[in-house]
Amino acid sequence: MLSKLPRQTDANVLVGFDKADDAGVYLLSDSLALVLTVDFFTPIVDDPYLYGQIAAANSLSDVYAMGGRPITALSVLAYPDSGDLDVLEQILRGGLDKMREASCSVIGGHSIRDDEMKFGYSVTGTVHPKRIWTNAGALPGDALVLTKRLGTGVISTAVKRGIAQPEWEASAIESMRTLNRQTCEIAEAISTRTGGSVHGATDITGFGLLGHAREMALGSNVTIEIDHARIEALPGAIDAIRLEAVPGGLKNNQEFVSCAVSLATSVSREMETLLYDPQTSGGLLISIANEHAPALESELRIAGVPANIIGQARTKAEHSIIVR
Repeated sequence: MLSKLPRQTDANVLVGFDKADDAGVYLLSDSLALVLTVDFFTPIVDDPYLYGQIAAANSLSDVYAMGGRPITALSVLAYPDSGDLDVLEQILRGGLDKMREASCSVIGGHSIRDDEMKFGYSVTGTVHPKRIWTNAGALPGDALVLTKRLGTGVISTAVKRGIAQPEWEASAIESMRTLNRQTCEIAEAISTRTGGSVHGATDITGFGLLGHAREMALGSNVTIEIDHARIEALPGAIDAIRLEAVPGGLKNNQEFVSCAVSLATSVSREMETLLYDPQTSGGLLISIANEHAPALESELRIAGVPANIIGQARTKAEHSIIVR
């Protein structure tokens, strides 16, 4: 639908909606550009404070995926007219605490009455115009580093159905409420000292790993090869899949993306399902020059980030994605 709309004519729009990227980027000067994004969703956990934290971390992630630093945010809220105001306070408090952790100032927002609760933020960040990470920057030969484990979608579905173990839910919540700030800062530092070794990035959210990898492959005109043995699942994610706790979004992702995927016979049904799992506040998929990937993986893991080199960008082939 967006392809039918008029193209941008403002030369200062460096990244617009026509690029299927994580955020828009607008040039202000030779050394400064704005990164702008918005994201909100219905409750994914029962605890209102944690819901606010996860919504904030998820909204901030798009700025980190562009290599930017978030500076301000506006809240987006839909709340029932008869809703408990103490619950609402906890949602807002959770979001504000996470924004403060990111050194991002909440300076306003907008709310409407709605029977279905929704919450999130519109976030503005800054980035140097020559150091923007886009999902179209991957180069053949680059290594791909994934920075969070997969499985928040299937675990959340298992929780809703009352079949999840407490430790599954706890691990998913901890992952979703964790900022990608540290990942962005470490990757940026390595890229700076190596002369720009990070070529592109995207965050893994609603379209799942393979959906966002497809966007990177198409935007960069490469084929992305993934080693499924290097993919880490959150505790309980594989069990949730075996219990058929599969969200509708996962099925939609698989129907849309599978035609672009070449899948090895060694990939189990559970792993294949996990690769399409829609993530909330997922990790970054970073495309970095191959020789610098081990340093990035090592420094992230030392910092407590569960990062793994999961594959490479290759010269464009028949399929956009190859899973071995």
